[in-house]
Amino acid sequence: MYFYLQAVLAYNIVMSITPPQSEQELLDRARALAGLSFAELAEQFNLPLPASNRSAKGWMGQLVEKSLGATASSRAAPDFELINVELKTLPVAANGKPAESTYVCTVPLTELHQQQWHNCWLRQKLQRVLWLPIEGDNRIPIADRHIGNAILWSPDQQQAAQLQQDWEELMELVSLGKLDQISSHMGRYLQIRPKAANAKALTTTLDEEGNPVATLPRGFYLRPAFTRQIITANYAGMDKQYI
Repeated sequence: MYFYLQAVLAYNIVMSITPPQSEQELLDRARALAGLSFAELAEQFNLPLPASNRSAKGWMGQLVEKSLGATASSRAAPDFELINVELKTLPVAANGKPAESTYVCTVPLTELHQQQWHNCWLRQKLQRVLWLPIEGDNRIPIADRHIGNAILWSPDQQQAAQLQQDWEELMELVSLGKLDQISSHMGRYLQIRPKAANAKALTTTLDEEGNPVATLPRGFYLRPAFTRQIITANYAGMDKQYI
């Protein structure tokens, strides 16, 4: 593990990619990755592959971010800050359907009176997204998974309206201290689920009486049915290997 972390550190320092200056430049860079395996992309940066699929959950996204010149890292900003574009890798199964939900951002659990749709972090992240499909079959080793054709996307009027409705309904329960009553079945496009490395990674929110309580962090996720809409609308007729 020590040598792996040292290699990642060296990669971050030495292989710094200039941030894209326009959406077209970003799209050109991303489409140049289409067809590459993660082994081929990692080799370009002399970066070792993870030991197992399980340990590589965030590794693929981080490698793509670096290869495209993302700048936000863990800051509350779009991945490509200069052009206000968010990057989302999208694992896709062999049947062309999304293999899992897509994490967007954390759910705010404090200062809830300040939360409004027009300026919320989730809306800002989804205003403009670079979707990059990747092979998502867990039976395929990370090294052999391929990168697909990228697209730039913004929600249409109907999608934006439904996302707003989901967000407002879910955040109303959060603001009323009813976080524990929220299930992953709520929301048509958007859902709230726990997001923590382990059960000890607690944060604080308010219960129904306004008292501080410890709870697991929560995240907003896009349902596979929603990202399937994006695939259907933008990848019709393409080679499924690279959808």
